[in-house]
Amino acid sequence: MARDTEGLQPGVPAVFERAVRSLTSAQFRREVSLEQTPAPKRLAPHTHALSADVFADEGDEDATATGRLVLLYDPAGQEAWHGEFRLVTYLRATLEPEMGADPLLLAVGWTWIVDSLAGRSAPYTAASGTVTRVASEGFGGMAGELASAEIEIRASWTPLEPDLTPHALAWGDALTTAAGLMPLPAGVVAMPPTRRRRGR
Repeated sequence: MARDTEGLQPGVPAVFERAVRSLTSAQFRREVSLEQTPAPKRLAPHTHALSADVFADEGDEDATATGRLVLLYDPAGQEAWHGEFRLVTYLRATLEPEMGADPLLLAVGWTWIVDSLAGRSAPYTAASGTVTRVASEGFGGMAGELASAEIEIRASWTPLEPDLTPHALAWGDALTTAAGLMPLPAGVVAMPPTRRRRGR
């Protein structure tokens, strides 16, 4: 993906263009494969979207976690947002069945979002969202299939500063946490992600 604002339409407000530039300037871990993706047009006058896959192990063809981050901008603001900008995300991750059965999983999933924002000192307000557990087990002719579990997180929040780089990094942290990756040690700089074929 070209990490710039080439996907923006001519004549967009300068404040939105700067926000997009700050969003796309974030450097993610090399396990994260990032792409620009079409953004929904009906949610706000101006939108921009990124999608990402996390490949936890070298050589994996299937992503351990996937996510989408959408930036919304309405110059008139929206009452529910408490501001002119809104960030909306959807995360999905594959889990070990034992972890999927943990009664605290849903609350833990939400902390992946808020703890990541706090860890990156990304100021925000009006956060909201849902966390869903998905479990699958085969029966009858499919009884031999391995049980599986997934977590799905839908969240949105309003950034309080125009620099969205910390918010993008927090989103990346939440994605890699959901994928089961350990945080990078202090002082270690993330390598730019490489583009790879999606496993979906």
